Amino acid sequence: MTSHLHSHHETLTTMADGTIKQINPFSGTEVWTVPGRGDRPLSAPAAAPQPLSPGAATSTCAFCEDNQLQTPPEKSRIVRRNGWEILRGLTPDELGQTQAEFRRVPNLFEIVSYDYWNKNYGFEMSPQQRERMESYLSIDVGRSHVMEIVRKRLGAAGKQATDTELLALAPAYFAGGHDVIIARRHYIDGATDTSQLASSGTLTPEEHHAFITLTIDSMRDLYFSNRYVPYVVVFQNWLSPAGASFEHLHKQLVAIDERGVNNDEEIAKLRHNPNMYNEFGVNYAFYNNLVIAENDTAILVAGIGHRFPTVTVYSKSAALEPWDMSPEEARDFSDMLHAAHAATGPEVATNEEWHHKPIDLDIPMPLRVNLKWRVSTLAGFEGGTKIYVNTLSPHAIRDRMVANLHQQRALGAIAPSIRIATECSPARNCLRYNPSLQ
Repeated sequence: MTSHLHSHHETLTTMADGTIKQINPFSGTEVWTVPGRGDRPLSAPAAAPQPLSPGAATSTCAFCEDNQLQTPPEKSRIVRRNGWEILRGLTPDELGQTQAEFRRVPNLFEIVSYDYWNKNYGFEMSPQQRERMESYLSIDVGRSHVMEIVRKRLGAAGKQATDTELLALAPAYFAGGHDVIIARRHYIDGATDTSQLASSGTLTPEEHHAFITLTIDSMRDLYFSNRYVPYVVVFQNWLSPAGASFEHLHKQLVAIDERGVNNDEEIAKLRHNPNMYNEFGVNYAFYNNLVIAENDTAILVAGIGHRFPTVTVYSKSAALEPWDMSPEEARDFSDMLHAAHAATGPEVATNEEWHHKPIDLDIPMPLRVNLKWRVSTLAGFEGGTKIYVNTLSPHAIRDRMVANLHQQRALGAIAPSIRIATECSPARNCLRYNPSLQ
């Protein structure tokens, strides 16, 4: 039997024994929530915390602020200076002149390399990028920095190269398409031991807005710097169980030359029903009491049919591209995503997956982010059946998030504009991406 009216093609079905079967309306993924398995803790016991040694807060890993030359040449940073300001293309001797709250640097080990774009498409760096590279290499410390970065990359693969060969690889770090947005803090302010990591949720709403601002700015730049890019993948892995190489807060952006199979399948459904994100995303959540929170231009709902417990933030904006959102819409989107992280908690391993309209797509899509809790390990049952066992039902996710959001609000940790659970009055078809509803 279905759990409520307004269900669609058995999207959410509760069996007599309490097993909840879910079909993701966008991907078709089948998920079961089995009674009793949701009682497991969301986070694994951490290793015994160790006291922080002097200086550890700023020098624990290659992403820390004392180690800025351990990353490839910085593309941009956002700083507090008469409000928030993005600075671009600093030289090594300028890095210490401001404190970067967030930095954008090339990934040392690219998923899709500059060489890929150059050899497969004939892509060449722009005159501005070439000028930036030549200027950087003309400074002794800049030249040494680039050569050391390339040497580190080759060394990881057991390779060596001459100085000429090293310099030939420099364009990857000035015109590549895989970037990392790195937060300033490794640990929260005042931390005394290694368990007190700084996560998205421990940022202030203002700081998180700066994080999102630099991310969207970087996304736009990757699209417009390479005409062969139809899609930029944006994601965040938090903690090692979620795939993080460093347990230091960072996002990644990767420019790729296709939309991906999941996007292609979703777009085919969108052509058939342009209003599907309203109907099967927020309207369905509203009818089934799965809306967790909202503000004026963003909404947070419990996800259905995901391999891991998931909450989804939708922007209600009519903007076709994330960088075309109004300042108020961008702030609302950031505040809602920040609240989702704060309510999840820094001890839970998570993947943050952004979904948006590919730049060459002719039909609109809303900006939306899935925040997935990596609290289980896929095993033989899932591999053999493609039925995934999710430890928490959408309603259990909602209940946990609502309780935690109230706690976070009482602490003053989330934006005051956020309305929680019964305070919400989500209108039907509240996502304004669909021009037929405008």
